[in-house]
Parts: sequence; C-alpha cells; structure tokens
Amino acid sequence: MFERWGLFAYRHRRVVPIIVLLGILGLYAAFGLRLDGRLSQEGWDDPHSDSTLAASIEQDTFGRDSNGDVILLYRAEDGHHLDDPAIQSAALKHLESLRQQHPDQIDHVTSYFDTHNAKLANVDKTLAFAAIGLKGDGEQTLKDFRLVEEDLIPEISGVKTEVAGATAVADALDKGMAGDISRAEIYALPAVAVLLLIVFGSVVAAAMPLVVGVLSILGSLGVLSVLAGFVQVNVFAQSVVTLLGLGLAIDYGLFMVSRFREEMDRGQPIERAVATTTATAGKTVVFSAGMVAVALSGLLVFPQAFLKSVSYGAISAVGLAALLSVTVLPSLFGILGKNIDRWAVRRTSRRARRMQDTLWWKIPSFAMKYSKTVTLGICIVLLGLTLPLAKISFGGINETYLPPTNQVRQTQAEFDENFPEFRTEPIKLVVTNADNAQLVQVYQQANQVAGLTGRFSPSQATKEGTTVLSAGIADRKDNERVIQDLRNLDVPDGVKVYIGGTPALEVESIEALFERLPWMAIYIVIATFILMSLVFGSMVLPAKAVIMTILGMGTTLGILTLMFVDGVGSGIFNFTPGPLMSPVLVLIVAIIYGLSTDYEVFLLSRMVEARDRGSSTDDAIRYGTAHTGGIITAAALIMIVVCGAFGFSEIVMMKYIAFGMIAALFLDATIIRMMLVPAVMHLLREDNWWAPRFVRRAYLALGHHEGAGSPRLDKQRPRPKEPAISVPAQAEIPEDTTPAGADIVATEEDAEFWRELPNRELSIDEVVVEKHATRSGRSVQEDAELVPFQELMRRLEAEKRRELE
Repeated sequence: MFERWGLFAYRHRRVVPIIVLLGILGLYAAFGLRLDGRLSQEGWDDPHSDSTLAASIEQDTFGRDSNGDVILLYRAEDGHHLDDPAIQSAALKHLESLRQQHPDQIDHVTSYFDTHNAKLANVDKTLAFAAIGLKGDGEQTLKDFRLVEEDLIPEISGVKTEVAGATAVADALDKGMAGDISRAEIYALPAVAVLLLIVFGSVVAAAMPLVVGVLSILGSLGVLSVLAGFVQVNVFAQSVVTLLGLGLAIDYGLFMVSRFREEMDRGQPIERAVATTTATAGKTVVFSAGMVAVALSGLLVFPQAFLKSVSYGAISAVGLAALLSVTVLPSLFGILGKNIDRWAVRRTSRRARRMQDTLWWKIPSFAMKYSKTVTLGICIVLLGLTLPLAKISFGGINETYLPPTNQVRQTQAEFDENFPEFRTEPIKLVVTNADNAQLVQVYQQANQVAGLTGRFSPSQATKEGTTVLSAGIADRKDNERVIQDLRNLDVPDGVKVYIGGTPALEVESIEALFERLPWMAIYIVIATFILMSLVFGSMVLPAKAVIMTILGMGTTLGILTLMFVDGVGSGIFNFTPGPLMSPVLVLIVAIIYGLSTDYEVFLLSRMVEARDRGSSTDDAIRYGTAHTGGIITAAALIMIVVCGAFGFSEIVMMKYIAFGMIAALFLDATIIRMMLVPAVMHLLREDNWWAPRFVRRAYLALGHHEGAGSPRLDKQRPRPKEPAISVPAQAEIPEDTTPAGADIVATEEDAEFWRELPNRELSIDEVVVEKHATRSGRSVQEDAELVPFQELMRRLEAEKRRELE
C-alpha cells in the first residue's frame, strides 16, 4: 500500500503539494486566525465532583462569586497615610470613574475608602485594597478584565497601586502561554534550520523537514480552532499542540529525507527511490505517529476537559505531521531528484563510508561485547534517578506558576500575606435544607478543623434554604487534610453539605486523576504492545520496548521531581519549586510514552528489516543502529531545541513539559536506544524474534516484509507444490576465493551476469556488493543495505515462485 502511494505521489508530484498547501492555508485562514477567541481558561477540574456541584448550587442561588476577580492593592509611600483626605478623595474618584467608564464590565466595587472597614486595611493604614467584581461569567470574565485593564491603575500622589486577583492571575498565565508560540517561531525554527543544515549539508535537503514543520503548525492551529467550535479547548492546549506538531513534523521529515538520499546514493532511479522511501520510512512514520496517537488518546479516560482538549489537539497535530510527511515530501522528492543535494555547504562524501567505521556501529558493538555489565550498570543508574519520585507532591494552578519576578504574582503574594481572610482561594461549605439549629451545628464543627486562617463565616444571607460558609486555609500543603476533616463532619439528617472552593476542586481533581491513571496505563500498554507486535512480527520486542519505556519514564519523572519539587535549578530557570500540577503530570506521562515508543519504532524497524533479509541477530542490531543512530540522535537534538524554546516559558507547567521531554529525549537517544537496547537484544538472541503463528500471519498480511525475502519468514510460509525453479547454468555463483577479511566489490562482469537472469534489468550501481568472508560458521554481514550474492539468488527464486503461485 505504501509503495503504491509512493508511486502515486511521484506520478502526481506537481499536483499533490499544491492541493495540500492550498488545503492547509485554507484551513488556517478560515479557522486558525480565529483561534485566540475560541480558547478557554477553564477545564482543569472534574466536572462530576462534589466541588463542581457545590459551585453550581452557589452560582444558581446567589450568582457568581466575583469578589476576588480584581484586587487593587494601595500602598502608601514616603510617609503618606491612606487615611489622608486627599488620598481618599483621589481613590474614590478613580473608582467611581471606573464604574462610569465600564458599566457593562464592572458589577460592584468594595473598597476601604468608601466603607472604612478595618479588615480592608492593615493596622497602620499603609496598605489597603479595593475588590472589583466583574459581570462576565466563564470566559467573558477574562474578556471584561482586558477591557478595563488599562484604566485600573490611578495616579495618586504618594500611593503606589498594583493589580492582583484571580482574573488578573489568569490573564498573566494566558499571556505567558501566548509568548511560548512566538518564542518557538522566533528562536526554535531558525535554530532547527541551522541544525538541519549541519546534518544534511545541503540547503535544499535541510528545507524539506522545515516545510513540513511550518505547514504542520499552521494546520494544527486550524484543526485546534475547529475542535474549539465543538468542545472546550483550554488555552494551554495551544502551546502543547504547537510543541508536538512542530517537533514531530520536523523529526518525521528528517527520517524521510535521510532515507530518500540513502536510496539515491544507491543509484536507484528517482521513481523507485521515492517508492522505496515511502514504503519504508513513510510506513514507519505512519506507524510511529499511530503509537504517539495511542499514547495521547489515553488522556481521554480522564474527566477534565483540559486533558481531553490537549488529547484531541495533539492527536490531530501528530496525525497531520505524518500525513504531510507521506504526501508532500514524496512529491517534492520526485520533483527534486538528485537536486535534493543542491546548494551544499559541506562535502557529503562521508555518507558513502563503511558502516563499520561509524560511531553508530561501534557503540552497539561495545554494548553487545559487554552486554551484562552494560545492562546492569544502566539499569542501576536509571533506577537511582527514579528514587526522587518518592517525594513527589501535587497541587493546583495558582499564581506560583508565574515567575517569581512577575508583578501580578508578587502583588498577589503580598495581598495573601496581609489579608489572609480574603485570599482568592477560600474553602467553602454549601449547606442546603438546614434550619438554624442544624446550621449552627455544622458551623461549630467546621470551625474546629485545624489549619484555617480564621473562622467559617457566611458569605451572604441564607437564600432559598442555602447557606455558603467560607474560610481560608493557611497553608496549601494542608488542603487535603482540611478537606478530609470536613468530609468527616457529623451532618444532621436531611442536611446536605457540599465542600467547594478552589482547594476542594484541586483535591478532587487529583483524586479523579489517580483513580483513572491505572486504566490509562493498561490501555496504552496493551494498545502499543499490539501495534508493535504487528509492526515487528514479534512479541518479545514489544515487551522489551514497553519495559524500557517505563524505565525511562520513571527516570524522567524522578528528574522532574528533583527540579520542580526539590528546586534544583529553580534559580537558573526562574521558577518557584512546589507541588506538581497533577493534570500536567499525566500529560507528560502520555507524551513521554509516545515519544519513547516513536523512537523505538524507528530503531527496531531497521533491525527487523535486516533480520528479514537473513542477517543474524547481532548483525541486525548493528545494521539497524548504524543506519538509524545518527538520525535518531539528530531528531532528538532537534526536538530538544524545540523543547528548549518552551523551557524558557514564563509558565511553570510549560517548563514541566519542556524539561520532561528534554530529559526523556536525551536518555532515549543516548543511553537507552544506543546502548541498553543492543545489550538486552544481544542477551535475548534468537528469542527476540519469537511470535505465535497468528502474529506472523498478521505481519505478512500487512506487507512489512515486502521485498525482504526473509528466511525467517519463508520458513513459516507454505512451500509451493510446483518444483523449484532451476537457475540457469550461467547463474552459478563463482567460488569465493578472496582471502578472509578482504572486501569484495562487484564488477561490471558481475553486473552482466545478473542482467542475464530473467526479467532483471539492473545497473552496475544496483549490484555493487560489499561482503565479508564467512568465518567459523558466522553468517554473512550486510553493509549499507547491500546483500550477499547468495541472498540475491535466493530472493530471485522466491519472486519466481510467487509469480507461479
């Protein structure tokens, strides 16, 4: 199927890119440009939790609690006093003008200057605040804030005014995320272009993955905007989708360009090179994207709209990256042909050197030579780095996710410290169906709970049998304990008490995540295991891949705990250590699992390809690693550069993802894929390729073996009843008289010999064979995909049998 598609793309090479380009640009113009107005700030919480129900009851009864939307914090300077009549008059005048200028946005204003409530100022009256409630509900609240934002700061002599509040914090988080996209476009893309130029040594070749990357970004934003028209899409999804779409699109393009140049180096005609590239690298790209999509689809088992929206968007981005790689690139290859190496900036003759002379051949050879030591040593190191995971803690999104230097965050922290009773994240008890005596009973029990900033108090008068009691929690670390104590209240018969507020939302969100996490793990492990079994024709290789992926994931999470919980590097990277946000942690798990499986597929697919041509296990390991090691390393380095741009995000949770991916990519592309995989496979030897008969039949049915002529597979295939086709006398292979260890290169005479076989039209370039003498029963090695004469003969016989069948 993939070979046929490659031929189709070649024959319509001028039409396919135009159609795809117009489609992507149309999608972006029609939907992508409207994305900002469609994104949501919500979706972090479990919509089925008691805290969500509490918020719904409160809003239906009393309307939205908007007291903490915007906080104006007034600080007297230079010996001034907030009780000064001139200051009070100026402050009141400014607040009144706000009401008049923005009647459609501002619902109410409560300030120290018009109430003289002592709770709204500190003891020496050098610090006071005004609370502004906005009319908008849901997403409209943030839009209302942006309409009034420019007019919030007054000019009052002797007073400095700063902005805080829940909506101000949300706006700062939103702006930080928006900066991530620009940073990727301004810094990451040029850096990736330089890396690709170094890898390929040619401007034209380096431009190919970038074409796919840019189109992927535009298409992903358009797809995300379309999704936002049907489901709630959190604003954070935009950064994640851009990161994955850009990184994977460039990686996939890198693999495709590398394989096409490899085929051209072998002297293949352009059409055949395009078809082979699509049938091999293109097929692997599609299956790799499928693995990543499966891992990301595991997020759909969670109730949070945030995770669902990221899953939808990221799956679309990965699918689009794969689609562009197998449609646009084969067509461009067909147009360019040998011009793929135009505008070279360095000599590319190194591509023709022997595989045995490369680092990627020597590293797995070393790992296999000392396989037991390498396996044990690497496992000890990885497990040691996993140990910090025992100290992991979880929390929710708040102002601490902004950089310590952020002005809104600093103002919010100062407000919380001086006015703890008015913190923007109180714990609430929504009490229904209670008479006065029952309400007093609940009230007295609730105030006996330790860890509160003050006593529970009604936020407003009882209405329709519903009362809302609220209080602050002194330390966020006590959220879970306080909520558990409140759950244990002895509630009178007939009375309903719902625990609400931000702390309850966070705790219940964490509980929902860890309730579903085992199901996600089971799903993605089983699904990827099945897919890899079909791709590799083995059940041992997928099991090994899953175990190594989990080992690498544990190491990555341990490193993240060291950084973001223990604070290693917090000063350098400008963030405050603290609890990890549980939804983002689950997202990291899905992304890391997908990426690790992605690189595993690229590595093992070439090993399986060599094995299907008759190589021994060790030769297949060297062959696969030698052909993909440099490409995987380059791909990981490119992805690290893209992640690095997001690592400078102002938002801590984006740093989680960026540094998590950097750690996982580094481990995967070096220690795990280059050393641990060869060492373990060497120890497993022939067991690597074991699979039940039904798996082998499925493998054959999917066509992964096409052109391989595999002895491993042929012995499973029923032999035809017809007698074997005899090879013409002139096709007898001359005896190999070359001294052991010497290289043999096919001559023009050898080429003529192969041209005499039926239906074979081969050029000298297609039959150049380098082989090594067989010693002590050791199997013949394949080098640079060139096979021994005996294997070519066996393949011709197999093709003739299939024609007769």
